[in-house]
Amino acid sequence: MTPSNTAASAASLSSSMGSQGASGPGRLGLWVMLSGTFLVVLDFFIVNVALPSMQRELHADAATLQLVVAGYGLATAAGLVTGGRLGDMFGRRRMFTLGLLLFTLASAACGLAPDAGLLVAARVLQGLAGALLQPQVLAMIGLAYTGEHRARAFAAYGLTLGLGATLGQLVGGVLIHADLAGLGWRSCFLINVPIGLLALVLAPRAVPPLANPGSSRLDLPGVLLVAAGSVTVVLPLVEGREQGWPLWSGLCLAAALPLLGAFALQQRRLASRGGAPLVAPELLADRRFVAGLFTTLAFYLGNASLYFVLALYLQQGLALDPLASGTVFTSLAVGFFATSMAGARLARRFGGKPPIATGALVLAAGHALQLVNVAGWPGHSHVVAWMVPLLFVQGAGLGMVMAPLVSTVLAGLPPQHAGVASGVLSMVQQASNALGVALIGILFYGRLGHAPDAAGYAGAFGLALAYLMVSALAVALLHRRASRPVPRRQA
Repeated sequence: MTPSNTAASAASLSSSMGSQGASGPGRLGLWVMLSGTFLVVLDFFIVNVALPSMQRELHADAATLQLVVAGYGLATAAGLVTGGRLGDMFGRRRMFTLGLLLFTLASAACGLAPDAGLLVAARVLQGLAGALLQPQVLAMIGLAYTGEHRARAFAAYGLTLGLGATLGQLVGGVLIHADLAGLGWRSCFLINVPIGLLALVLAPRAVPPLANPGSSRLDLPGVLLVAAGSVTVVLPLVEGREQGWPLWSGLCLAAALPLLGAFALQQRRLASRGGAPLVAPELLADRRFVAGLFTTLAFYLGNASLYFVLALYLQQGLALDPLASGTVFTSLAVGFFATSMAGARLARRFGGKPPIATGALVLAAGHALQLVNVAGWPGHSHVVAWMVPLLFVQGAGLGMVMAPLVSTVLAGLPPQHAGVASGVLSMVQQASNALGVALIGILFYGRLGHAPDAAGYAGAFGLALAYLMVSALAVALLHRRASRPVPRRQA
């Protein structure tokens, strides 16, 4: 984001701030907003460590367990764009509060579920609530803050995304190991309840009401088309590999492009008639925004997939228990936190520009060094000793990219598109995470074969690290191209 774009963005946003002033609603307001984002991201990752316990207690089969994970991701991906539009229409603080309330209630339902079927249903509701909640956070940050305060708030948002993902394994392992009040895996969901209730109490005081420039009508055909398109992309990627890529998974993927194409055509027609489309065509005509989405796609193809294969390697390849595995993950979190907090200083060293390309190269180097480590000590205890400092390097690279990426993608967009742009960006993140996990799962399990041993897991993890290197290098290349000066269209 150049200084001129920052100034233009600040000027365009100041009219919608009301009486908030240049600094926005302050730390408490930001913490309340980010608490919702943290819960949504944490629950995507924390559930993985709880699956074995769920299966034993609820007597669930493998397909049902997959739905516990997939139902949440599907519902979130399908509803993100609509959630952003609802915020534009009815008020972002109102939709944030409603989403947080529903998420808290759904979390309680997950934690109290008496059987696997009700747990799956509660997870779907939880995902829908997250889809309503999460786009409002990005939109509120973009509208409530200006200048350096806005850049710092977006950096805090990126930090929250990373910590929610990196700490999910550790938090889940600690909660299950502690077995508070005999709750076991249920505490992974019930921990959301006090956090959500506290945020609900503080939200009316800490989060300001923001201007509502949107239309009062919802584009229902657009809602149905984008939801169907999202499901046909994410569902086969999440469930297809586990079921051996049945015919329905191929049919879903084949239907995705026509559905999304029909959505784009319907949006253009509605806009030409003077209607209020779900996604304004001028938003997707913004070349810098679209280029930023492609950079986001490349980055998140290697985000959740890193946590996925790392957890598998630590627990199955090296036979660490959930708590020990989560402890190893903390090195990744510490590296991420270090560079995220130093984002402003790093940007100054790079001439005021976010160090996204450099961070991607650091991340690629971390993956390469980790590959050498795993290949050199297959199945040996020494691999963990070397893995910890290398995970710090990988986390540092992640922090240099993730923290400033959001503000770079959304920079300079007009306020009336804040909610929808946030929903589109969040949907790309979610779909890319699912695609990345599917692709790396194919590589990992394909290399592992039917007779896994220590050397087999090391080879599978090494192949996954090679995939992650390619993803990181693609981020560096795409960001360099996206950073080239491009004239922006005026809204």
